[in-house]
Amino acid sequence: MMERRRMDVALLVLLMGHLATTLEVPLDLPQPPTITHQSPMDYIIDPRENIIIHCEAKGKPHPSFSWTRNGTHFDVDQDTNVIMRPHSGTLVVDISREKAEHYEGVYQCTARNKHGTAVSHNIVIRQSRSPLWSKEKIKPIVVQEGVSLVLPCRPPAGLPPPIIFWMDNNFQRLPQSSRVSQSLNGDLYFSNVLREDSRNDYICYARFPHTQTIQQKQPITVKVFNLDAINDTMAAFYNDTDLFSEDPVDERKPTFLTPSGLSSAKMVLRGQVLEMECIAEGLPTPEISWTKVSGDLPAKRTSFLHYQKTLRIVNVLESDAGDYRCTARNVLGSVHHTIRVAVKAAPYWISGPPRNLVLAPGENGVLTCRASGTPKPTITWSMNGIPIENSPKDLSRKVEDDTIIFTDVQTGSSAVYQCNVSNDYGYLLSNAFVNVLSEPPRVLTAANKVYQVIKNHRALLDCASFGSPIPKITWFKESRSSTLDGDPYIQLDNGTLEIHIAQAQNSGKYTCVAGNTLGIYENHVYLEVKEPTRILKQPEYKVVQRGRSVVFECKVKHDPSLIPTMTWLKDDGELPDDERLIVDSDSLTITDVTENDAGVYTCIMNTTLDHDSASAELTVVEHPDPPTDLELTDQKKRSVQLTWTPGDEHNSPIQKFLIQYEDSLHHRGHWHNLTEVPGTKTTAHLKLSPYVHYTFRVLALNAVGLSRASFPSRMYKTEPAAPDMNPTGVQGFGTEHDNLVISWKPLSGFQSNGPGLHYKVMWRQKAVDTEWNTVTVANNSKFVVSGTPTFVPYEIKVQAANSHGEGPDPAIAHGYSGEDLPVAAPENVQAVVLNSTLAEVHWDPVPHKLIRGHLKGYKVYYWKERSLHKHNPHHMENLILTFSGNHTHGMLPGLHPFSVYSFNVRVYNGKGEGPPSPTQQFETPEGVPGAPTSLMVTNSNLDSLTLEWSPPHDRNGRITGYTLRYQPVNNSNELGPVEELALLANETSVTLPNLKYSTRYKFYLNAKTVSGAGPAISQEAVAIVDEAVASRQVDIATQGWFIGLMCAIALLILILLIICFIQRNKGGKYPVKEKEDAHTDPEFQPMKEDDCTFVEYSDNEDHKPLKGSRTPSNGTVKRDDSDDSLVDYGEGGDGQFNEDGSFIGQYSGKSASRDTAEGQESSEAPSPINAMNSLNSFV
Repeated sequence: MMERRRMDVALLVLLMGHLATTLEVPLDLPQPPTITHQSPMDYIIDPRENIIIHCEAKGKPHPSFSWTRNGTHFDVDQDTNVIMRPHSGTLVVDISREKAEHYEGVYQCTARNKHGTAVSHNIVIRQSRSPLWSKEKIKPIVVQEGVSLVLPCRPPAGLPPPIIFWMDNNFQRLPQSSRVSQSLNGDLYFSNVLREDSRNDYICYARFPHTQTIQQKQPITVKVFNLDAINDTMAAFYNDTDLFSEDPVDERKPTFLTPSGLSSAKMVLRGQVLEMECIAEGLPTPEISWTKVSGDLPAKRTSFLHYQKTLRIVNVLESDAGDYRCTARNVLGSVHHTIRVAVKAAPYWISGPPRNLVLAPGENGVLTCRASGTPKPTITWSMNGIPIENSPKDLSRKVEDDTIIFTDVQTGSSAVYQCNVSNDYGYLLSNAFVNVLSEPPRVLTAANKVYQVIKNHRALLDCASFGSPIPKITWFKESRSSTLDGDPYIQLDNGTLEIHIAQAQNSGKYTCVAGNTLGIYENHVYLEVKEPTRILKQPEYKVVQRGRSVVFECKVKHDPSLIPTMTWLKDDGELPDDERLIVDSDSLTITDVTENDAGVYTCIMNTTLDHDSASAELTVVEHPDPPTDLELTDQKKRSVQLTWTPGDEHNSPIQKFLIQYEDSLHHRGHWHNLTEVPGTKTTAHLKLSPYVHYTFRVLALNAVGLSRASFPSRMYKTEPAAPDMNPTGVQGFGTEHDNLVISWKPLSGFQSNGPGLHYKVMWRQKAVDTEWNTVTVANNSKFVVSGTPTFVPYEIKVQAANSHGEGPDPAIAHGYSGEDLPVAAPENVQAVVLNSTLAEVHWDPVPHKLIRGHLKGYKVYYWKERSLHKHNPHHMENLILTFSGNHTHGMLPGLHPFSVYSFNVRVYNGKGEGPPSPTQQFETPEGVPGAPTSLMVTNSNLDSLTLEWSPPHDRNGRITGYTLRYQPVNNSNELGPVEELALLANETSVTLPNLKYSTRYKFYLNAKTVSGAGPAISQEAVAIVDEAVASRQVDIATQGWFIGLMCAIALLILILLIICFIQRNKGGKYPVKEKEDAHTDPEFQPMKEDDCTFVEYSDNEDHKPLKGSRTPSNGTVKRDDSDDSLVDYGEGGDGQFNEDGSFIGQYSGKSASRDTAEGQESSEAPSPINAMNSLNSFV
C-alpha cells in the first residue's frame, strides 16, 4: 500500500513539474516574505570591530523582523548596544561598551507579513582568537650527523587555525627540500641531519589570518656533531684511543616518522580537501611516491606538495574513498604505509532547493525538497516557522516525505514552507512560499527594447512575464501572419525566443503576447542583426634591428552602425607609456626600437556587441656581442687551438665566427682574416706560419652583421724556419736589345718564415747553355743580365732563402732577351682591286729571324694620289691599317672610285716597325655618281616649265647622261603615272611641254656613269600664270554668243546703276550697303602685285607634296560663305588658285583707284568677267 502511494506521488510530481518553475513575483503584488541576504552559518567576527549580523527580506506588504538567540527570543529593544537597521532585519552590535565575546551564540532571523513567515538558517557567532605562545625555555638540541630530527612547533589553538611557517632571525624562510620539510601540523622534519643544519635560529611563526597577527615561538638551537672528527681530535690531544665508543651513523633503509604503523584511517567530507602526508627518515634521503590501491588517482584534482610528501585531492567525491599507499624508498630498501580514506557527506541538494510556487485558485502544485548525504539525511517540513505537524490542517496540502502536494488551492492559503535536511555532519534550510493569486498577465520585459546581435550568433529575445494562472507566451514578427514556432525560431520554457543563427533577414519588429484566462498582454521588441567585426589585415611577425622603426598594421571591417574601439596590448598587458609607441586608427608604430620592445603585440577591435583580435610577435635583433674569454691551447710549432665564449646573439643566431690575426713583427696594427668557423662552434684549430708574432681576435656574424671584435688574445710567437714557398710571377724580358731583365713578386715578411730573406736568381740560354748562371739578390725584386744576344730564349729560376735555409726547388720560367727593330720588309706585295671602293693587299711573311722580336703584326700605309676625273682635286692624306698577328693579306675599304692609290707594307714587333716594302699603285674603277648638286624650276608657263640643274659634286667617273622622271600629284597627295626622259651628259636644263593646267608635279633627276645611275634629287612645282588666264579670257570674248550675253548684262547693269544713283541722292541706303557695313571682312585688302612664277622647291623625299608654293595676289580676297561664283558658269574668271589648284578668289568690282594701281591691266576694257562681278555685288 505504501509503495502504491509513493508511485502516485511520483506521477503527480512528474505531471506537475512544469508548475515548479521559479517565478519572480512583481513587488507590487501580494506575496509572502523571501529571505534575500543573510550572514553565513559559521560567522567568525573580529573582536576589534562592530558585529553586523545580516538579515534582508522582501515581501508585500514589507515584512517585519525578529530574532532568536540560542533558541530564545532576542529582544533587540532591551539591549542598548544592539540596533536593527530600518526596513531591515540586520543587527548592528556596538562592542565599544561590551566585549564581543558577550554576543557569541546561535542567532536566527524571522521575517513575517500577513501572507507568511520566513526564517533564516542558524548563524553561529564566534569571536576570532589569536592567543600568545606560552613562555618557555627551549634547550639546545645536540644530534649526531646522519640521524633524523623533528622540531616541534605546537602553536596555540586559534580561531580560525593559524598558518605555520619557519623562518630565521632575519625573517628569511628556512630552505626546505626532500630532506627537510614542514608537516601539515607545522612541525619541521629532518630525514637526516647534516653539519650545515647547525644553527641557533630555527623559529616557528603562526599567522592568524582573521586578525592578521603573527605569533613567534622561541628560537630553537640545533647543533650537529660528527663523531669521527671528535674522536680524531681527542685522540690526538690525549694520545689515546677513541673517546666515544659509539659507532658513527651508517646508511639505513627508510622508516616513517609520520604516520606511524603500517596503516591508518582518515575521514573527509564530500566537497572538501583531502590532505594525506607520509614523512620518512633514512640515509640516503628517501623518495616518496603515492598510489591508490583500489583505482587510479583523479589526475585533474590531484597534486603533490612538500616534495611529494603530501598528497592533496580537492573537491572530494564519494568515489575518492579507498586505500591509498605511500612508499618511501632509497638505495637500501623501501617501506609502505596504507591510509584508508572514508568519505562522508553533509546534506547537499540534488536538484536545488525548493522553488516558490505561484498558483491560481483551483490549481495544483508541488514543493520538492530533494537532498542527499552520507549518512542519509532526515527531512522535516515547517510552515511559517512552525513544524508542519503542529500547523493548522489543510485538506489541499499533503506531505509525502520530501514532497508537499497541493491540490485545488484556494485564496488565503498562501504561506512560507521551510525544508530542513540534516545528518551528523550538517544541515540545509530552505524557504519556499506558496502564493495563491488571481492575476491577469503582464510582460516584465521593457517595451520597445532593442536587441542587437552579431550575424551568425545566437539571438535571445526576452519575454519575462507574470500572471496567475501562468501565462502562455506567443511570438509574432512584423505582420503577425503566423506564430513563430518553427525553424529558425525556438521558444524556451521561460518565454524567451531564441534564434540559433541570426541572419540579416531576421532583423525587425517582434511582438510577444502573454495570455491566460484573465486576459492578454502585448509587448514589442526589436532585433537588429549587425555585421561581425573582422580584422581584414592582421599584424605580421616582424624582425627589426634595434634603433629602427616597425609598423604593425591592423585593418578592420565592422558594422557601420557600431562604434569601434581599437586597443593594443603587449604580452597580454597594457602598452608601455612611451612616446615611441604611436597608435593610429589602424596601425601601431614603434620608433627607435629597443630590446625591451620585443614581445607579442595584440590588436583588439571592440564594439558594443563583439570583438576580434590578432597578434604578432616582434623580435628585436642586433649585431651580436663580441666573443669573450679567448684562450690558446694545444700549442705547436705550426698550429694552435683557439677557444672563446660567444656573446649574446640578440635573437639572431650566429652564422659564423671570423678569426683574424695581427702580425706585430712584420705588420703591426693591421688585422688580417685567417679563417672562418660555423656559428655552432666555439673552437678553431689554426694553422700558423713560422717567424710570426700572432695575436688573435674573433668576430661573430649574424643576419644583422658583424659584431665588434673581441679583445685580442695573448701573443703567440712561432719559431723561424726555411721558406715554404718561392716567389711568384717570375718572368724574363728585355728592355734593351742586349739585356735580359728577370723580375718576380717578392715574399712578404709573413711569408719569409725567418730573418735574412734573399733570393737565388738563376738563368741560362735555352738549348745552348747547360750550366746555370747564379746570383744572390736581397732587398730587390729584379735582376738585369747584360750582354745578351738579341731576342733569344732563356730559362729562368728564382729561389727564396733565409738565415734558416732555402725554399723548395723553384719551377722553371721562360723569357726572351731584348728586341730590336725588324731588318726586312715583306716581299711579293701586290694589290687586287675588288670594286670601286674596296681592294685587297697580299704579301709574303717576313722570316722570324729578321723580325728580331715578338711578331705583333703588319701595317699597310696607303694614300690617294689623284682622281682620274679632271674636275676632282688631288688628295694626299695618308691612311694606315693594322693587321695584328701573322697575317699575309688585308682589305682596304672606303676607297674613292675612279682614283689612283699608292701603298706599302711594313712588319712590326714590340720594339717598332721595320722598313717599308717598295711603294706600288693601283687604280679604282668608275662608280655610280652622286646626286646632282641642284635642281630648279624656271620659266613656268600655262602648260610647260623649264628645269635647270648642276652636275654632281662626286662624279666618281665620266657622266654619260641624266634621267628625269616626273609625275602629277593630286589634292590627296596621291602620285600619278611616271613619265621618264633621258638627257645627254652635257645638258643642264630642259623644258617640259604639254603639262596639265594648274597641276602640281614632282620631279626626280639623277646622273649616270658606266657603273650605273646615282641617287636622285627631287623637286615640286605647279603650272599656272596670270597671262595664261588672260589669254584664255580673250579667246572667250571673241565668241559671238558671248558678246551678246555680255551686252544684255551691261544694259541691265546700267539700269541698276541709274536706280541706285537716284536712291543715293534721296539719302537712302540699299540693302547691299547694309550687308557690307554689317559684314566687313578684315582680310579684304589688296595684295601686292607679284609675278606669277613657279616657286623653286627642293625635297629629297620622293612623295612629299609641295608646301611652299606661292598664291598670286592680284585682286585676291577672302570669299564669304554666302557668295556665289560665276566661274562655275564660264571657262575663266578673275579668281586665284591655292596650292592644289582649287579656286580661292572672290569676284568683286574694281574701284578707280585700284585700276590706277594695277597699271596695264586697268587700262584694258572691262572684261565680261569683271562686269559679272560688278553685277553680283548688287544682287
